[in-house]
Amino acid sequence: MAELTHLDQHGNARMVDVGGKPETERVAVARAEVRMRPETLALIQSGGVPKGDVLGVARVAGIMAAKRTGELIPLCHPLPITQASVDFAFDEAGGRVLIESRVSTVGRTGVEMEALTACAVAALTIYDMAKAVDKGMVIGEIRLVKKTGGKSGTYVRPGEAVE
Repeated sequence: MAELTHLDQHGNARMVDVGGKPETERVAVARAEVRMRPETLALIQSGGVPKGDVLGVARVAGIMAAKRTGELIPLCHPLPITQASVDFAFDEAGGRVLIESRVSTVGRTGVEMEALTACAVAALTIYDMAKAVDKGMVIGEIRLVKKTGGKSGTYVRPGEAVE
């Protein structure tokens, strides 16, 4: 098992020193979902939610969250993100909005937390925008599906198709 890098020799939290690491291109892809009633999904798809364009607002919120992850997660480094995207797909049979974020940088540490944060905030925004019509929505399955770059190389979550 790998050593916990965010703890010092006394067990205290610390920010990892990445100063000696080489800069490499790093990409992370994360996914999440929001489960809801079929009627709610249809409203989101048709643009009929009273608060407005649910997915447009959620996309911007997710991208903004990726850019501010270093301010939200205490031991994350603030990173110069070179690209961030948030995309959506629909699972009508399952009553789900599927969320995928992709974040890139050239740096000394990865952007996994930025991609995960983008998904989480996009999902929360969907909930916020549609809660007036469906308070029973469930946010879940937030996970890293792929990361590239850095010393540990490429990781792809088993069972996940990723381009």
